[in-house]
Amino acid sequence: MLGTGNKINDIKYGVGMLNYINYIKKYLELEKNTLDKLNLEEINEAMNALKSARERSANIYIFGNGGSAATASHFVCDFNKGANLLGQPRFRFQCLSDNTPIITAISNDIAYEDIFVYQLNQILKKEDLIIAISGSGNSKNIVKALQYAKEIGTEIIGITGYSGGEVRKLADYHLHVPLDDMQIAEDIHMIFDHMIMKIFCYTE
Repeated sequence: MLGTGNKINDIKYGVGMLNYINYIKKYLELEKNTLDKLNLEEINEAMNALKSARERSANIYIFGNGGSAATASHFVCDFNKGANLLGQPRFRFQCLSDNTPIITAISNDIAYEDIFVYQLNQILKKEDLIIAISGSGNSKNIVKALQYAKEIGTEIIGITGYSGGEVRKLADYHLHVPLDDMQIAEDIHMIFDHMIMKIFCYTE
């Protein structure tokens, strides 16, 4: 909980000005405490899976819903451009959340839960890599795509929060935020993106 329950006492501050400082401190404290609880071994394993995918010129399919879709798009930009190092194989990220016409066509003609699996069907190869982003880990369209990936034998990195849900069970590698808070989870998902990209840039 960020407040005391008494909104007037919490935010009344001077004339015409509200005091959000305690809320800010509590939010940032929660984020810092959560960062300290991340499993570094799991992050390291996921990074090695990404490095291996780049070296074998694998297609890396990334996707999510809502804010996680935005995070997926950001990953594509950072890895296809930012981590494109001279003399190194290029990352081959593709975001399945970006094409509004295909997403709405699949949703309208088939079902929303098929928007990702339909795009992967008969295209996904065993040597590719999947990155699935889901705060809850239980988005039906993501779980359905991962079940298909398991049939193909494609490795999966799951980026999750809360308990990790079904995505954590299906994934081979994990970038997991152990907290029941969607906003903090999504914050740290972006930290994963920037941290991994920057480390690759400085160590490759």
